[in-house]
Amino acid sequence: MDLFNQNLNVREFKKYYLNGGEVWFMSNFISETKANSYFMSLQETIKWQQEKVRVYGKTYPIPRKTAWHGDKGVKYKYSGIKCDSEPWTKELLEIKESIDHLVCKQDFNSVLLNLYRNGNDKVGWHADNEKGLGKNPIIASVSLGAERRFDLKHKDHPTEKLQLSLPSGSLVIMSGELQDNWLHQIPVQKKVKEPRINLTFRKIIK
Repeated sequence: MDLFNQNLNVREFKKYYLNGGEVWFMSNFISETKANSYFMSLQETIKWQQEKVRVYGKTYPIPRKTAWHGDKGVKYKYSGIKCDSEPWTKELLEIKESIDHLVCKQDFNSVLLNLYRNGNDKVGWHADNEKGLGKNPIIASVSLGAERRFDLKHKDHPTEKLQLSLPSGSLVIMSGELQDNWLHQIPVQKKVKEPRINLTFRKIIK
């Protein structure tokens, strides 16, 4: 199956052919003015929560805030955290529909939101390979706010790496067998003082 809808000009994407997966990157998917508007609205209106995870018998707050929105009844579980979806907001639905216009037959039904309050907030090495995402999921990731670094490394060949800088309004699409073969992270960047919101659109298999 082709990733993008037919007759769509995808020349603005930079494609990275990796060993066991694909990454598509567009730095200006959303205009600066619109990205700023989305960021301000989501920062103020989303019911952000700081979830906790249990590691070796101890409970720790995760180093960012999160929220989960999507179609009614769509549930998601990652790192032991269970999420029940909140309804789509106007802004989230607008962004989802823009991505749906690009990606062929994907029909994203949910989005995980991450609020990185500053450069001390992070997400460690992981893969989006939960059972509920099915085989070879397509993940569409939109960045709003502060520019942050996005790292990828191969699970079996850690010297194989990719590093991207994600400005506000950018779009990353991860596809193919990437989640089986690669890990990704948002590392600590202490020099970053401003917040960032990341939206990762997914299709949960019910």
